Amino acid sequence: MNQRLTQEQLNQIIAEVQGLQLRQEAEFDQQQIQQILQELNLPPELLDEALIQLGRRQALEMQQRRNKMIAFGVVGAIIIAIAGTIFFNQQQSSLLANVSVQQDNITLADNRNLQSVSRQSNPELFYRVILKDAPIGKKLSLACNWIDPSGQVVKQNNYQTREIKTSVWDTYCRYTLNSAAPAGNWKAEMLLEGRKISEKTFAVE
Repeated sequence: MNQRLTQEQLNQIIAEVQGLQLRQEAEFDQQQIQQILQELNLPPELLDEALIQLGRRQALEMQQRRNKMIAFGVVGAIIIAIAGTIFFNQQQSSLLANVSVQQDNITLADNRNLQSVSRQSNPELFYRVILKDAPIGKKLSLACNWIDPSGQVVKQNNYQTREIKTSVWDTYCRYTLNSAAPAGNWKAEMLLEGRKISEKTFAVE
């Protein structure tokens, strides 16, 4: 061997040789172990069985440690998933909480605003709402209640918008008023995920 070494490499080799020597001194061969057992008045013929049992125990301990690490990993993944879900839901709730109404009107199909309407013509009414701060890229779950003068909900619309493209978003729901509808002050209201965001009163004659 004619390889030249630096002083740092030489120091590393010396440390490695010292470590090997210490490990060899700390290890016992089978003959030495049998002598120790005889000195302790223990049957040396049980040495092989003891070595087998020791190997099994060490393998079991390694398996248990591995199982613990796997269990910790699974629990950690579950915690991260739960935290991510909570964070996502909070973000969604925050986005929905910002949605409000910029303008709302009761109209006919021709988009003509109404303050009052005759029930005799069986008109189809539209509750048109302009949302502001709508979450772009999301679809909103909306509902409309059409409420007669006694406070009874006579019609409910439930629908989902298309994917929101702009923060100001037009939407509507509709109801056909029949000639038997009671006269008086009616009300249409819109709800976002169960939260009322607008209402409009109109007269039925």
